[in-house]
Order: sequence, then structure tokens, then C-alpha cells
Amino acid sequence: MQAMDEHAKPCGWTLVSLRPKGHHAALRAAVAHSGAQTVALSPWRLQRCPDAAGARALCTALQAAAVIFTSPGAVAAAASCGDGFLNAPERPWLAVGEGTLRALRAHGIEHAIAPSRMDSEGLLALPVLSDVQGMTIGLVTAPGGRGLIAADLQARGARLLRADVYRRVPVQLPARTLARLSRSPRPWVLAVSSGEAMERVWAQLSPAWQARWQADMAVVVASERLAVQARALGLAPVRVAAGPTPAQMATAALALHADVKQTP
Repeated sequence: MQAMDEHAKPCGWTLVSLRPKGHHAALRAAVAHSGAQTVALSPWRLQRCPDAAGARALCTALQAAAVIFTSPGAVAAAASCGDGFLNAPERPWLAVGEGTLRALRAHGIEHAIAPSRMDSEGLLALPVLSDVQGMTIGLVTAPGGRGLIAADLQARGARLLRADVYRRVPVQLPARTLARLSRSPRPWVLAVSSGEAMERVWAQLSPAWQARWQADMAVVVASERLAVQARALGLAPVRVAAGPTPAQMATAALALHADVKQTP
């Protein structure tokens, strides 16, 4: 009997991922060893914008005194827009997080940097952005999302050159996915690295499902700002991860799962 216990599979639980459609694999792999099931609730899919106007905006943004990339998707879309990406001057290129930094370096941008705190607040605290009055800053991104970066820099006097190189196309939550969640093992843990994603998914839930999440869904978030947002929706308990990478979110989710499981 003891031998059977040693080789038993871990008790099941469920991680709910709000990543874009087709981008759940890394988070799923990060928790698979724990016996977790992953339910993907994508609020949108990513679509590149390779039109002429977007390409011109990108070329202009890449000439700025500093350039910010908000996601790996922004890097991939920018790199697909032509030679302007690689031929841009060697000026500070800033990544919001580790995944974006890796994407830039994979495309040969070795001088790219990222903050140790990998979120909007961490990026805005970088020394290169300490005095931006009159500075031109390129923002390579998508419509919506990361609004804090643009608002803060403009409030501090920067001239923002924005290039929307991809867009988020809203996706309707399939009823079958919520049905799968209802049959999935508890505890449920929601992984949130985007406040906009959480709000979009929440808005698609029926009042009955919202009440169910408030009763049954624990939440792991990538920042204190997102923790405040989750609690405002009535979600609890909430744990802040060390950062937004799949490994960091998985570590926090595992710890939260253990705590929730032990709660009477």
C-alpha cells in the first residue's frame, strides 16, 4: 500500500489561463507536473497589421531616442514588417518583460534591456526613462493594453511615437469551455497577467458564473495593480507572483493552490 502511495499521481486542480488564443502552451507546461488541468479562456486572438500605414508608423517609432516593446507579439509583428527593424539605430530598446526581451535578442537586438520588475511599473522606473521631458519614445504595441505606459510617459512630457503592429481580435467564450471548467477539479486558480484580458472575460460571464467565480476562483496575478483589480471584482484569495513569466505565474499558482487546498 505504501508503494502505491509513493507512485500515485498528484491530486488534480485547475489552472485557468487568459492568454491569447494559441498562446497557452508555456503556462500549461509549467504546471503539468503538479497534476493540474489547464482550461484556456482566451479573450482575443492576435492579428498582425502589416499594412503600409503600420509599416510607416513602425519605421518612425524605431528612430526614437528610446523604443519600448510591450510583448513578444509586438516584437514578432515588428520583425515581419521589413528591414527597418534590423536597420534601426542602436538606441535603448526596452522590453516590458523577460519574454519580450528574449524575443528581441532572438532577432539580434543584443542591446535590449528589461526591468528586474517585469511589468509596466518596473519599466517606467528604468533609469533611461527617469527624465523624459521632450524625449521622443517609440511604443511598439497593439491598440489597447499597457495604457499605463503611454499615459505616464506623456504626463511626464515625452513625445510618444506609437506603432500598433498587431491588434487583438475579440473572441467569444465558448459555452463548451465553461462547461468543461464546471467539470474540472478544484481548487480553481485563475492566472492573470493582463487586466484588460481579465475584464473582457469577466464581462462575458453570466451573473451566475460571476458569482461562481467569486465563490470558487482563487487568483494569481503578475502585479499589485492587477491584485487590486481582481479584488474589485470580488475575487479572492489573490496572490501576487514574482513576475509575469509562465514559470513565475506557475510557482505562485502552485503555492496558492496548496494554501487553498489546506483551507477548511
